[in-house]
Parts: sequence; C-alpha cells; structure tokens
Amino acid sequence: MRLEGKVALITGAGAGIGKTTAIRFAQEGAKVIVTDISLESVSQTAAEIEKAGGTALAFKHDVSNEDQWKSIVEESLNQFGAIDVLFNNAGIYFIKPIAEIGLDEWNRMISINVTGVFLGLKHVLPVMAKQKSGSVINASSIAGLIGASGHLAYGATKGAVRTMTKDAAIEYASANVRVNSIHPAYINTAMGDYAAQMSQMSEAELGKRVAPMGRFGTVEEVSNLVLFLASDESSYSTGSEFIIDGGATAN
Repeated sequence: MRLEGKVALITGAGAGIGKTTAIRFAQEGAKVIVTDISLESVSQTAAEIEKAGGTALAFKHDVSNEDQWKSIVEESLNQFGAIDVLFNNAGIYFIKPIAEIGLDEWNRMISINVTGVFLGLKHVLPVMAKQKSGSVINASSIAGLIGASGHLAYGATKGAVRTMTKDAAIEYASANVRVNSIHPAYINTAMGDYAAQMSQMSEAELGKRVAPMGRFGTVEEVSNLVLFLASDESSYSTGSEFIIDGGATAN
C-alpha cells in the first residue's frame, strides 16, 4: 500500500500506460481521478478499479481546455479534499518529415503535449503547495533527449516537457512539491504499434534495432517507475529525468 491515503489524478487513463498506472495506483491504496478524451474508455478504467474494491472518478477531458482542467480539479477537491499526485500522461504522436508537417498538425500536437501539461501544472501545483506536499510526474520521451528523423514535432513537445519539469521543480521545491519527468522509448502501446508500422517492421524487429535490451518496454514496467515517483520513496528526487528505454540512449 505504497500510496495509501493519497489522491492521484491521471490524464490519458483510458488505455496504455495511463490505464495500467491508474489500476496500479488503486491497488497501492490511492483514490484515483482518471481522465481521457474518450469518456467510454476512461469509464471502463474506473469500473475496473471499483470492481476490484478501489475508488475512482472518471472525466471526459480535453487536456488543452483550461475550463475542463478547472472543473476537474474543483470536483476532485470537492470529492476527496486533496490532490497528492498528478501524472500528466496524455499525449499524441506522429512521425512525419519536416516539410510535410501541416501547421494544423503542429498546433494540435503542441496544444495537447505541451499546453496540456502546462495547464495541469498551472492548476494542480498551487493545490499541492497549499498542502505542502505533492508529486507531479510528466510524461516526456527519449525523443525529448535525442533526435530522430521524422520526430521534429513530437521531439519539440517532449523537449518542452523536459524543461518545463525542471522549471516547475525549482519554483515549487520550497513548498515540498516534487516534479519529475519520465522518458520512455518504445512501449507496447498503440503508439508503439504505430511506430512499428511506420518503420515497416514488426515490434520485435524495431525493439531489437532501438534498444540494446532488444525489445519494447511494457506498460507495467513504466507504471512501476511512475509508482516510485508518486510514492514517498522518491522524496528527495525533483527536477530529474527518469529514463526507461532498455538502453536506447546509452549508445
């Protein structure tokens, strides 16, 4: 029960890393607020948590919409009285040559991957500061650390998340609020499936090419890392990059 008594808000919790992490948090004792652009999928996440004896609230959520952030934070506080953990997980991904990226595609990726994280920080960090405790985990990527062909738009957003994390960590350190980023390589999610298709390889082939460990990561492996950062076990870690990439960035 590593999160017993804590309240956690997770965006993009309808599938993949977000869903797995939400279920894991509930198993570890947290009350969980799960949000996603798809109300149907995030309601299923909440139903699974409650069926197992946990407590969950589900919201339809466009993370680029500030009014929705305000409403969700307010309702979470009304229901649970606190927000102890924020996992800014929601994001989108595409691979495309620079000259072929449409301005509408660029703006949409920025609005979700960067503005969405900014709004989460803007509206949750003051809550945590008032509590004098809290942990924020921002989902970046190894694309925020190293370059790759076809990844200019995605890499720009994840590089922004990396630096925003450090800025927020410094600003809120004196309030005992921690902010860290995670940097996965390819994980066995829909994004991983898409990357394999775009590379015209199987996941097994792409995993061997990208990671010295020779495979994609699993959503469970990522959720283990997020759990550590959400828990008091990581109480002296803030403004840091936690890489989970099977050795991809060690080359």
